[in-house]
Amino acid sequence: MIQNRIEILLQLNEYIQNNDAKFQSIKELAERQNGWFTQDNIELALSTICEQYLNKNQLIQFANTIETSESKNKSLLIGITMAGNIPLVGFHDFLCVFLSGHRQLIKFSSKDDILLPHLIQKIYEWDDTYRKMVASSEMLKGCDVYIATGSNNSARYFEKYFAKYPHIIRRNRTSVAILNGQENKEDLENLAKDVYQYFGLGCRNVTKLFVPRDYDFIPLLEAFKIYDDVKNHNKFRNNFDYNLALYILNNQYYMSNESLLLVENSSLFSSIAVLNYEYYDDIISVKNSLHNHPDIQAIIGKDFLPFGTVQCPAISDFADGVNTIEFLNSL
Repeated sequence: MIQNRIEILLQLNEYIQNNDAKFQSIKELAERQNGWFTQDNIELALSTICEQYLNKNQLIQFANTIETSESKNKSLLIGITMAGNIPLVGFHDFLCVFLSGHRQLIKFSSKDDILLPHLIQKIYEWDDTYRKMVASSEMLKGCDVYIATGSNNSARYFEKYFAKYPHIIRRNRTSVAILNGQENKEDLENLAKDVYQYFGLGCRNVTKLFVPRDYDFIPLLEAFKIYDDVKNHNKFRNNFDYNLALYILNNQYYMSNESLLLVENSSLFSSIAVLNYEYYDDIISVKNSLHNHPDIQAIIGKDFLPFGTVQCPAISDFADGVNTIEFLNSL
């Protein structure tokens, strides 16, 4: 029953927060396997899961929107292909299907196949019957439904392979910020979180700024120095140096605070260690152009998400704006 599943998820929350020696070793192993998964980034992902997804009141409220497999008297097998760009990025899909009572078969990303498998193993230890509900495989065959997250390129293959099945297929997305030039130091330091957290690898990270024509970038670059330590991360620094070399060789104008490259570019997507910007003359036109844009996950700024909150999605914030629970309810 769903109440039992809620209880075991609350037990999982307690386990994560207790942070015993075994779990610490698992987190260290995840970092050794994937250098982007620093302990800070793993802790950020886990804190979001505990505070937003496994919070008792929010979890119960969320569960009340679900039509469970028990209520339908039918259990389906849901195949889930998970991404691995940031730690535990596939946890929300696992959570939704787990609460629904349907069985799930997960294909983990090779970049993130330590953390969630460990948490699932803990669930098995507490109640072995959940082995029948949650399993993993390198090949997803024989499923009734598919949920797949990947790049635009992999999405084309997913569309081909899963076309005849009910499915959710997610592609590349990114986030942007609209600045009006009136932001204070606190706003800009919070914006730095939206840009730098997870090294900018998440679909919720800001990769593009829209700024007024006369915008002064100096306060922004100064405020962003709170993340100066990222320049000491080897993988991030390699990307910074590579992109810097390209701009110098191509005689392209850029600004920098030694941990980020600011470049005028119309693209919503930017390379690692690069933040694109674009000037505007009419902020209303910018807002209209971004409304329901297929490549945008989130917009940050006045009248949108507050600065510094983009990497703390609520349990009801669904990737790509596709409500996973409504999809599962419709099956």
